[in-house]
Amino acid sequence: MASFAQRMIGAAKLDVHTYEEVEADTTATGQAVLVVVIYTVCLGIGASIATGGEISPIGLVVFIVAVLIGWVARAFLIFVIGTKLLPEPETQSDMGELLRTIGFATTPGILFIGFALAPIIGRLVGLLALVVAIWMIAALVIAVRQALDYKSTWRAIGVVILAVIAESIIVSILGG
Repeated sequence: MASFAQRMIGAAKLDVHTYEEVEADTTATGQAVLVVVIYTVCLGIGASIATGGEISPIGLVVFIVAVLIGWVARAFLIFVIGTKLLPEPETQSDMGELLRTIGFATTPGILFIGFALAPIIGRLVGLLALVVAIWMIAALVIAVRQALDYKSTWRAIGVVILAVIAESIIVSILGG
């Protein structure tokens, strides 16, 4: 069994075996939570420094809680879409598997701490954001494919797209 750091590196490398290991390890849910929290802290600090704002401890805690709630909601949407609407014959999954794989799929987002370099690298920070966002989407697709036991990457892409659309609709309804 790989260590926590090795799992994060494997997830960032888009290693299928890492996602399979995390999916199967029911004790790795806490590790997935930690990955999401680390990602959120890096994003919050990086964005705060890049914008010249201050980050308050309370604001950071609220941000972490919001991201954790979003993570669970996304996993639920993917679970419903992937197991009820678009399952393959081999699809067997549960929320725990999705929470673990999707949590580890946020690993590339740790590089958002690089936003803190905005004063130094200027416009390149936008390129950094684009690269990391694409990397995170690729990780999410692999996480979904492995957790839902899909053979088709295209089906996993479809599930991710439908989940993002559903999230957007829900957020727009709740947000007013």
